[in-house]
Amino acid sequence: MKNKTPFIYSATYEKDIERQNEYPFNIPIIKALKKLEFHENVTFLIGENGSGKSTLLEALAIKMGFNPEGGTKNFNFSTRESHSSLFKYLKIHKHHIHPENHFFLRAESYFNVATEVDILDKIEPLLHYYGGKSLHEQSHGESFFSLFIHRFGENGLYILDEPEAALSPNRQMAMLARMHQLIKQNCQFIIATHSPILLSYPNALIYELRDKKIEKVKYEESELFITTKYFINNYQKMHKGLF
Repeated sequence: MKNKTPFIYSATYEKDIERQNEYPFNIPIIKALKKLEFHENVTFLIGENGSGKSTLLEALAIKMGFNPEGGTKNFNFSTRESHSSLFKYLKIHKHHIHPENHFFLRAESYFNVATEVDILDKIEPLLHYYGGKSLHEQSHGESFFSLFIHRFGENGLYILDEPEAALSPNRQMAMLARMHQLIKQNCQFIIATHSPILLSYPNALIYELRDKKIEKVKYEESELFITTKYFINNYQKMHKGLF
């Protein structure tokens, strides 16, 4: 695949020394953060629950103009003000060409986004952008996949927080194929994930957040890959230890 210019080059964190003991600035990974560079195709953030990857992704999305709960940049609803102020301390280095399409998906608040789509559709029809059917009238997995197929388009920037949450392994592989289609159409993805299937996308940039560090790793060197592979190959042995 030929190289292309990313919509976002990098994000630089400008520390607030006076707030180092406050959340989220006291998260070890945030303390270690200086600069993240982004791949023109796919950048992954991986790490344990509570490592800070979702907090970091949220701050990046807000800084880029997205609603904290998700959706496009045109969504401005608020169900609950729960986002941190980390975005105020990020500096984004962007290309002068803006993406034609964009979406911020966060699994935990996708229900709220689906509700907002229904509300906005009553003002101006837009369900055709989501497959022509209310996202609430589809299963959780179907509504996620409908978003990838119908709402995501060429020349797009997509920031996704755990998009695999509602997807079966087969649908995750289908999502890989859809991602590849979109990347060939000049799209850029930044994804926080726990899925070893999604993480396998070729030549992606992977940041692993652990041990108070943010490190670039190769797919087969990632803790996610190693742990998953070991469990599948030794699940009976693992059961003895776990049970």
